Amino acid sequence: MALALRCLRPLPSLLHRSSFAMTRGLPQAPRGCPALLLEGCRQCVQQMLLSRQLATKKAKGKGQSQAKVNISAALVEDIINLEETSEDMQAVIEALKEDFSRNLSVRTSPGALDHITVVTKDGKFPLNQLGQISQKSPQLMIVNMTSFPESTAAAAKAIRESGMNLNPEVDGTVIRVPIPKVTREHRESLAKLAKQSTNKSKEALRKVRSKSITQVKKFKSKVSEDTIWLLEKQIQQMADQAATEMDKLLAAKTKELLG
Repeated sequence: MALALRCLRPLPSLLHRSSFAMTRGLPQAPRGCPALLLEGCRQCVQQMLLSRQLATKKAKGKGQSQAKVNISAALVEDIINLEETSEDMQAVIEALKEDFSRNLSVRTSPGALDHITVVTKDGKFPLNQLGQISQKSPQLMIVNMTSFPESTAAAAKAIRESGMNLNPEVDGTVIRVPIPKVTREHRESLAKLAKQSTNKSKEALRKVRSKSITQVKKFKSKVSEDTIWLLEKQIQQMADQAATEMDKLLAAKTKELLG
């Protein structure tokens, strides 16, 4: 009995610092606590912390902001890898940044054509693997397809359908790509493409979120309802933060494009 009381004595202070415990993991029981009792203490603390979070949520009145959930990844690593979920969401954001940088610029440069995907009978290839891209003048780029002449037409089509407002002209194995003047219409077209790219990225983000929540729900019969709810809430918060970052990227890019 003395050992049990000794183990339970720290609980009030632990609950008082619940947010700290949730982010830093559960503390060890006092020295001398038997192994069986130690596990019981830790499970009790964990359940009480999770229940406290849920109770806080339910106590909120309509229209009031809810406290953010911040679960230690170590506490739930047997259910889901939250760090991996975060990395997957960040990868979607980075892909959007790369798309903005590479494909959505007011000024067209040879590098902007590098990764245009060309569909050939042998598969899909980046344009810079099939042809040599150079800038003849500020108003003209050249794509030399001498190494893969059979892919010239496919390369021209890929450039035309890239969404970069380019109208290539084929001359044998050479593709001439006139660079259009930067008109207001062109700027607005690029801004629309930026919005479309952002929407596609948000769809990819939703897939990451749904996949993670589905993984959590597989443990409904093994862990408490409170635990499931908190994990779903945490994943939704992560997705919301990623979506907010995408909106900021879009706003900055739109401002850049429209001038």
